[in-house]
Amino acid sequence: NHGGLRLGCMLKLRIITALVLLAVFLPAFFADSAEPLAWLTLVLIAAGAWEWGRLMGLSMLRSLGLGSLCLVLCLGSWKLFELPLHTTPNVWAGAGALWVLISAWMLRGGLVAWSSVHVAAKLVGGILALWLCWLAIFQAKRVGINYMLSIFVLVWIADIAAYFAGRAFGRRKLAPSLSPSKSWEGVWGGACAVWVLAIAWVWADQMALFDSPSIFSLLHAHGWVYFLVAITFLTAMSVVGDLVESMVKRTAGVKDSSQLLPGHGGVLDRVDALLPTLPLAMMLSQFVL
Repeated sequence: NHGGLRLGCMLKLRIITALVLLAVFLPAFFADSAEPLAWLTLVLIAAGAWEWGRLMGLSMLRSLGLGSLCLVLCLGSWKLFELPLHTTPNVWAGAGALWVLISAWMLRGGLVAWSSVHVAAKLVGGILALWLCWLAIFQAKRVGINYMLSIFVLVWIADIAAYFAGRAFGRRKLAPSLSPSKSWEGVWGGACAVWVLAIAWVWADQMALFDSPSIFSLLHAHGWVYFLVAITFLTAMSVVGDLVESMVKRTAGVKDSSQLLPGHGGVLDRVDALLPTLPLAMMLSQFVL
């Protein structure tokens, strides 16, 4: 059975790649300083910028130039984001507003609207999104490991739970022209899983002495209504990030953003849900940090 053999090889490749990434990133993730993770993620973000250039139809050389430009932009803003989170509120408020407005316009207009945008505007938008994601990772790590980890796990749990809930209960398609496998039942399954995760994490923060409060505890400090609305919003925006990248890939006529991560596709395929969620989490957190 060639199909089964190919699926088995792909699964093995995915596992090997995941193990290598874990071996490289986990020490930096739990390091006392933010710098090791900042340098490692800088490489990934630059690779994502190269992928973005290729998706926009640029040549290999120009895409490499785009990746270099993103690298320079990140390095140029390094000192700014060594400051505490509460000193950069306008950055995250602006980033959050841009993500909500632009993604709403893209999803409402669909492929036709996205295709009508000039390539220069697309290039600027992609670099801006990647830059803000890197800055959010850098600053979240400076807040604390528990804080940063809670944002990442929120996105991962939302994605995993949505996959299984969609397979088990999915009936109504979420966006059939962009991602035929996604369903509304999957989205709500992901949201329910994140609610359970958030409540459990708030309890764990109260029981243990972590290095920092989680995103969940910070949001919970504003009351249960704000807590549930904010958690649902972040979960929804992680789905939006996935849908936006699916739109871009569909317009480019490709399945994956690249093959840089064997078995997983490209960097953009792995960080698409984090691109909006990280800046928005920083925006919601800045009021209490």
